[in-house]
Amino acid sequence: MPIPDLPPLPSEAEYLNCIRCGLCLAVCPTYRESLHEIASPRGRLMLARKGLQGELDLRSNLYEQMYACFDCLACNEVCPVGIRPADLAVEMRRVQEQAGPQFWKKVVFNRFLQNPDWLEAATLPVRLYERLGIRGLVHALGLQKILPRRLRDMEAMLPRAPRRPLRQILPEVTSAGGESKRRVGFFLGCAQNLMYADESAAAVRVLARNGSTVVTPKDVVCCGMPARSYGRMEDARAQARRNIELFETADVETVVTDCATCGATLKSYGAFLGDDPVWAERAAAFSAKIRDVSEFLLSIPMENPAKRIAARVTYHDPCHLRRGQGVWKQPRELLKMIGGVEFVELPEADVCCGMAGTQIITHYEMSIKVLMRKLDNLAKTGADCVASGCPVCRMQLTTGLARAGLSMRVTHPVVLLDEAYHSDL
Repeated sequence: MPIPDLPPLPSEAEYLNCIRCGLCLAVCPTYRESLHEIASPRGRLMLARKGLQGELDLRSNLYEQMYACFDCLACNEVCPVGIRPADLAVEMRRVQEQAGPQFWKKVVFNRFLQNPDWLEAATLPVRLYERLGIRGLVHALGLQKILPRRLRDMEAMLPRAPRRPLRQILPEVTSAGGESKRRVGFFLGCAQNLMYADESAAAVRVLARNGSTVVTPKDVVCCGMPARSYGRMEDARAQARRNIELFETADVETVVTDCATCGATLKSYGAFLGDDPVWAERAAAFSAKIRDVSEFLLSIPMENPAKRIAARVTYHDPCHLRRGQGVWKQPRELLKMIGGVEFVELPEADVCCGMAGTQIITHYEMSIKVLMRKLDNLAKTGADCVASGCPVCRMQLTTGLARAGLSMRVTHPVVLLDEAYHSDL
């Protein structure tokens, strides 16, 4: 079947340089665990090149290697000649979808993720499992221990689900705690809305406490990262247009998010729509306004928190915050602002945790291998708490801690800051 829109190939010179280098192997989480060339950035690059040049058939086993990439961006960062193997792996997924669109992807990315009401309805069973006490009963009786290992990990991955999605509770406009010094938008991501509502509520409180009037549009849709990752780039662009329109009407100076994945994607809208004559300028202007919550807070005068939190805290870098946005100092600085916090650096803090969106579901064995390495490093810190700015990273870390029997709190840095602002807690 003809492929209408091929991704650009690296030049021959770049390709040959890549062959001589091999730096990407040392930083690729899937290669480090498998030691298979085919599971490395260099191997995937070769497969893509040979496939696109017609020397290999573009079959499912070739595409499978592209989906096995965690898109952690480590190979992009380390390549001395500028090849971006992670980006190419994602592009190859788009090639597959163009050659043979899959119906389930259309349903998920073109329907559910573009309709917040449907998405909230689809996750109702998870909230009922928590809120009706079924989960508590399962754990009290130890029933989760008789589940198959994979299913037990999926169950452990679930955070304590909120009673209602935050979108249904949070006011569209949250007034500043004192004098309003700025007007900011807040992008409430799907996972934060549905699974980590308390954390995003804390982020909004911290923003308001520090002089921001916070506008949270109710009708934002998915940022587009899942659609992009599964080759549905047109769906990602549609979601981008919808979100840009909403924030244009909100009349805000900055758009803040507390989700690393959402932030990296929102900052890419300019690139998503760069070839669209109607949207290119609007998308670039929107992307220029995006800030991670830690990035934004460290850019404004902040109130020092009064309460001490006596805890040994470490920090895991989400790939799409550290490499995708270059934000890694700011979360650490927020944590160090809190009196009583003993910050300890996590060995290999910038190495992927193994979740990478849905890898624990689609590539379970590899995801767990990568996770266990992270758990070994967490154990070395002796920390009481691990903070991270990405909801799926926190879900993966929660899974690993449950497997390892480690007692360690998993939370967002801004939650600890919010607690330190409230002396009655």
